[in-house]
Amino acid sequence: MNQPLVLVSIAVLALASINPRAAANEPSPAAAGKIAFGPTDWPWWRGPDRNGIAASDQQPPSQWSETQNVVWSSPVPGRGHGSPTVVGDRLFLATAEHDREVQSVLCYDRRTGALRWQTAIHQGGFEKKGNSKSSLASSTVACDGTRLFVNFLHDGAVYTTALDLDGRQLWQTKITGFVTHQGFGSSPAIYDGLVIVSADNKGTGLIAALDRARGQFVWKQERPSVPNYTSPIILTVAGREQLLFTGCDKVSSFEPLTGKKIWEIDGATTECVTSTVTDGNLIFTSGGYPRNHISAVRADGSGQIAWENNVRVYVPSLLARAGYLYGVTDAGVAFCWKAATGDEIWKHRLGGTFSASPVFVGDLIFATNEAGLTFIFKATPTAIEVVGENTLGSEVFATPTICGGRIYMRVAGQKDGKRQETLYCLGQAPAK
Repeated sequence: MNQPLVLVSIAVLALASINPRAAANEPSPAAAGKIAFGPTDWPWWRGPDRNGIAASDQQPPSQWSETQNVVWSSPVPGRGHGSPTVVGDRLFLATAEHDREVQSVLCYDRRTGALRWQTAIHQGGFEKKGNSKSSLASSTVACDGTRLFVNFLHDGAVYTTALDLDGRQLWQTKITGFVTHQGFGSSPAIYDGLVIVSADNKGTGLIAALDRARGQFVWKQERPSVPNYTSPIILTVAGREQLLFTGCDKVSSFEPLTGKKIWEIDGATTECVTSTVTDGNLIFTSGGYPRNHISAVRADGSGQIAWENNVRVYVPSLLARAGYLYGVTDAGVAFCWKAATGDEIWKHRLGGTFSASPVFVGDLIFATNEAGLTFIFKATPTAIEVVGENTLGSEVFATPTICGGRIYMRVAGQKDGKRQETLYCLGQAPAK
């Protein structure tokens, strides 16, 4: 059953049907300003195009260690699985310090790794339940060029908070109460004058759009009361921009500006983690509970599933490029399928368990397992060729960020008998 759309405005209904914001004397989301970032930036989860594909002309190093090709490294207080966000001369990261029960956003200097500032977002109210692999800072910060947006689960509810680039809080909005099952890790998506957030859970799950400038609700979509972990993703598919969302046993498409449901089908598992990708005609969903699946869904509203298999790509997101779909399973097997038909082209065991998503750079895929081992392999429709293996740290759950010819990795290891996270900037060593 389709859930109702709730449009939020202080205007009376009669005036809202004409121009709800003008009638209510509210600012338009356009007042939030343009979204601005450079060609060497990585402004939000899965990169500029929201698909895990980095610029092909910015080749990062293929070899590294704790001493080789390290531009800088900086300690990270606490624990988190969110990826680094890189815009301009700054890098942003969410973290949760369990000893102080503080959830915060960190800002590092992109050139030197020096900590510029740390802003506490929430104090106390730490969730005690959840999967041992989850964290209380698994959301990746999103940046529109002048503001930062981050989601945190705090004291039984999900909040979205906006900061300026110097760490000053601009606004904070409670999205919904949250009943924890495995945890929370959905990242915000920026679109036009909006920041779009999601909080599927066993209680009052929803997807919502907030005005970037003021944090007010612009629209809401209620969701089924079941746990789910995906982030909202906006992609151009079937000739239009669509806000795509998987999980809760459904594949759903919305107009990102209005929240109006474009189409929805039964076709995903209950609990999904991965972010949807597309080849322009099909979108590819994957999940792991209560069944393993990858499916190709026609995004034209026809409700057709073009193909499906039972491969378990539950946590690491897929990659789609040039007519082929690539993935790394949680159990460490790399696959290539023909996107249009689902025909398996090749598979290859890498090894280890994977939670971080792979990243495409040129013709190479960088895939990091939970033990900190990164496999670099050429991904072509004919075969796989592993060209490098590098280890950094002993625990990695955060997806690496690759931009400007550098790799930014959030890893953990042991220091003086205690777990310590470190942020690394990896780059080609200058020629002697």
